[in-house]
Amino acid sequence: MYITDMKTVKETLLERTSVRRYEREAIPQETMDFIYEAIRNTPTSYNGQQFSVIDIDDQKLKEELYAITGQKQLKTCNRLLIFCSDYNKISMLAEKKGIAMPAFTDTMDGVTIGIIDAALAMMSAVAAAQSEGLGSNCIGYLRTANPAKIAELLKLPKGVFVVCGLALGIPREQPDLKPKQPHDLVFFKNAYRQDKDKMVSEMEEYDEVVKQYNRTRAGGTTDNDWVAHIINYYDHAMNYRILDYLRDQGYNVTR
Repeated sequence: MYITDMKTVKETLLERTSVRRYEREAIPQETMDFIYEAIRNTPTSYNGQQFSVIDIDDQKLKEELYAITGQKQLKTCNRLLIFCSDYNKISMLAEKKGIAMPAFTDTMDGVTIGIIDAALAMMSAVAAAQSEGLGSNCIGYLRTANPAKIAELLKLPKGVFVVCGLALGIPREQPDLKPKQPHDLVFFKNAYRQDKDKMVSEMEEYDEVVKQYNRTRAGGTTDNDWVAHIINYYDHAMNYRILDYLRDQGYNVTR
């Protein structure tokens, strides 16, 4: 039976791993209520709250999404939260009050703000879930696998698009903590670092750390390094037609 002591902030943030295998046991409603409240209290641009969340517990729908993406955690998680950029809600109220809605969704700033708000809300959910001893996994492929079909399944209106999914459940595994870039490659003082050669050398060292991790990690091992593996993703992602999808959802980005 799922019983856990709430983790400290330090444990929650520094021991987080991506969990892809879950127990069948349901998440208690009081835990979900806490996650909901953490999401609602997310800081957003102008307090505009340009996001919404679709909470999926319907197994058939989860399996349909799995069939589209091939991401097994979509069908094995207990709850799937899908975080969306959302200008539909404010547009409806503006129309009701006779306020002209500018074409903000046709700008990169408008698109960016919705994505940032949804991403911050998802991180609030991750932190809340981890603090309660749940496992979680962020699933960006829900945004790109077949966005038009997913929008249809989720009945998304104009002004709304998927940013990312979050699988939640009681963990059946404890993955190793992935190595992250060292302090000096993440934090710069007052301006961006200018010592290119030293940065490249440090990145090479990090690349080898990731390769060693992938060779020895619990579960499936690989010979992947960091840089080639990520650039391979970039190459693959060049085939995504996200602008076409955004236009279908009412975001005619021109500037």
